[in-house]
Amino acid sequence: MTAAVADRARVVRMLWGFFPAQVLRTAAELRLPELLDEPRTAAELAARAGTRPDTTHRLLTAMVGLGLATRDADGRFALSPDGELLRPGAPGGIGGLAQLFCGDGPWRAWGELPTSIRDGEPALARITGAATYEAMAGDPATLAVFVAAMTEGTRMIAADVVARCDLAGVHRLVDVGGAEGTLLAAFLAEHPHLQGVLFDLPRGVGGAAEALPSGTEIVTGDMFVEVPRGDAHVVKSVLHNWDDERAVAVLSSVRAAMPEHGRLFVVEPTLPEDPAELPAAFSTLMSDLNMLVCTGGRERTAAEFARLFDAAGLVLTDQRPLPPPSAYAVLRAVPA
Repeated sequence: MTAAVADRARVVRMLWGFFPAQVLRTAAELRLPELLDEPRTAAELAARAGTRPDTTHRLLTAMVGLGLATRDADGRFALSPDGELLRPGAPGGIGGLAQLFCGDGPWRAWGELPTSIRDGEPALARITGAATYEAMAGDPATLAVFVAAMTEGTRMIAADVVARCDLAGVHRLVDVGGAEGTLLAAFLAEHPHLQGVLFDLPRGVGGAAEALPSGTEIVTGDMFVEVPRGDAHVVKSVLHNWDDERAVAVLSSVRAAMPEHGRLFVVEPTLPEDPAELPAAFSTLMSDLNMLVCTGGRERTAAEFARLFDAAGLVLTDQRPLPPPSAYAVLRAVPA
């Protein structure tokens, strides 16, 4: 049997991984993709961005090396197709995600990963002195970045989520923790007969009224206490923010709002059960550690979700993975 050989180059790429991540974050934060509406020199772009020409040139040169930008013979820079993904509003855009996950809070929290591994507590709360979402509520700029990032992430998978949710016989659909309504809008576009209900904290719904069809109900409240009644509920990217006890509390609130014929669609990344599949689960594995240091939550396997559902009086009936490269799945549950 041949002994495995170390792939040093692959491990070194992991080591340097935070460098390009900060290039993405910095370009998005400085609005360089937005300001590069036509080819410009570094000096021209710096004048628009309020940055130094020499350091702007260095950042743009790094972007060229990463395939995010191009430079012509006259020294003018332009975005490449990959770089266009950092432009606000771009189809499939990730500028908000870059600013969120590489921003100061998560960046500092990841630096405290050893401590969180030792004590199991979220590092971000130690750094800010408040629970993650409480701290965000007091920082409008960070909250805006968070909402933009969540909207980007939802937009990328919304059509696939809708296609995997059976809504026959459903008249009233409640999106729990739906923020500005990106996912609910996709459901209502595909199923215009539905009465849609968006439910979130007051600070979460933001500009939802402009994004959703007229007649959509927007209800604010605390999902740990009570959620609106409906024939079906969808809960996306919520449970992984919380430990098992709090996740069960959310599911119990939903169960209390469901009729006996109701159904619940939980949309979350799912970890594979088979260790052989873990190398392909990069984004979910990293998200699991991100939840540890930032919120105290976690990613879960389908079996772990099934146990949460059982504790809340629900039964997992189906798991429908989204197409690659998404790590998300739609988990369907009904009352026990």
